[in-house]
Amino acid sequence: MNCTMLMTGSEQVDAERAFSRMAWRRRRAEIARRLRREPAVCSRLEVFDERAVRRVDAGPRRGIRSIPIDAIRGTVEPSRAAQFDRAFRPSPVARTRWERVWLAEHRGAALPPVSVVPVEDGYALRDGHHRVSVARARGALAIDAMVDAAA
Repeated sequence: MNCTMLMTGSEQVDAERAFSRMAWRRRRAEIARRLRREPAVCSRLEVFDERAVRRVDAGPRRGIRSIPIDAIRGTVEPSRAAQFDRAFRPSPVARTRWERVWLAEHRGAALPPVSVVPVEDGYALRDGHHRVSVARARGALAIDAMVDAAA
């Protein structure tokens, strides 16, 4: 968990505060991008199409393993790209699900691994966008992932 956030004792309030903090960071990053006069594409979550997904043979790169969160470069789901920025900070539309995932992780629930495919020098998410965002918000450096070959 982010060490600057104090817990209130109410799990729901803590989840709401955690989401608000991440949403505020997204807005602040957007303002900074505009002040630097960078194009909007600089902050958007990258969407990889099937041509960008590397074909991998069955071997040690496939299966469930722990991967660095920073190695997740984008998504293969265009519908999710608007819900998160490049740093996986959530938009307001992601609030309800994000808070539920935060609560589940806070309570110690076993969450399924995210699903990723290899791309360029990292990975693209197929499933688990909210889990990655919450893990980043809580300060995790790695996440369990099912590394899959391209479809």
